[in-house]
Amino acid sequence: MADSGGTDDVISADEEQQAARERRLAAWRASARALARGAAEHRIGERLARLAAEPPAGYDLDAGVDLYGDGIVEELELRVAGLLGMESAAFFPTGTMAQQIALRCWAGRTGSPVVAVHPQAHVEVHERDAYLTVSGLRAVRPTTEPRLPTAEEIRDLDEPFGTLALELPLRDAGFVLPAWDELVAVVAAARERDAVVHFDGARLWESTVHFGRTLPEIAGLADTVYVSFYKSLDGLSGAALAGPESLIAEAKAWRHRYGGALFQQWPAVLSALAGLDRELPRLPSYVAHARVVAGALREAFAAAGVAWSRIHPEVPHTHQFQVWLPYPARTLDEAGVRLAEETGTTLFHRWHEPGAPGLAMTEVTVASPALDWAADDVTAAAHAFLARVREIAAAAG
Repeated sequence: MADSGGTDDVISADEEQQAARERRLAAWRASARALARGAAEHRIGERLARLAAEPPAGYDLDAGVDLYGDGIVEELELRVAGLLGMESAAFFPTGTMAQQIALRCWAGRTGSPVVAVHPQAHVEVHERDAYLTVSGLRAVRPTTEPRLPTAEEIRDLDEPFGTLALELPLRDAGFVLPAWDELVAVVAAARERDAVVHFDGARLWESTVHFGRTLPEIAGLADTVYVSFYKSLDGLSGAALAGPESLIAEAKAWRHRYGGALFQQWPAVLSALAGLDRELPRLPSYVAHARVVAGALREAFAAAGVAWSRIHPEVPHTHQFQVWLPYPARTLDEAGVRLAEETGTTLFHRWHEPGAPGLAMTEVTVASPALDWAADDVTAAAHAFLARVREIAAAAG
């Protein structure tokens, strides 16, 4: 009987979590206003209809489907190589696969299995140590500070390394980027150490504003660059690895070995091409408006007398940034859902407590839906959100 009771408790908790998720999604989907629409808010029929109604510019939907990476896949690869100013590019079903193959290829060419990488980088935090466990590589840490490493830190590493991997922007540290001169110096320091440079550029597309440089200028600093099609371009999935023609040819061989040579990929590729048409030109406006939104939130929190709050970075480097508030994540999640249900406005999505309990953080994305929000709209929504936070906190005692 004791075992049965324990199972009932587990099932009950799972059902409670599922009910909470369904409630959140229903509230977000029904909201008339939001700063961005997350992938979980979309429905299959809506995405299929949009693919058919808004195909990439000039693409003939009567063309044949791709088979094992030909046709439309090759068109996307050519376009990405051109946009980044690289010799060649390869499409991958996931960024995790693209990253570990890139690092594996460079390890073979440099003769060194050692990768210099930040401990908060995507390959360390979100890929289940794929490059370590699958490819047998090893990491060294230039810095543990919540920022990209400096040139001095690269020069001072006390052991050799074959590849320097830089995530631009460094998402888990707050979507932060170095200054352009700092990035140039870091790359130069790696080359002084006879290392190659790989950019994890999943969100590189929106970094042009902060750097004040074009995509080819940014990508041109690195030997290889990985970019994502769904994180900022609203694609269904997929990634690309761009670099020298010979390395990309080798990467395609490894792509086949890793199971990445899919029979057909046209839905993801169509959405990627459409994202390059539709979202890529808009990203600078999203970055500019993110700074308006961040400033309005900061002023609203101060005016409301919040004991402590933080917008990080204070001036966002891209169209994404962190918001920190001194309340439990559960309280903030509930306040956000109530705000959406009662006013039709989604201001924040999920909150997390990555540090001390009772201190929560959320990531804010400013995309096309946010462009209709003036600073006063953000301020009003923030005050309405905080009012619900305080109601919930007071009820909890």
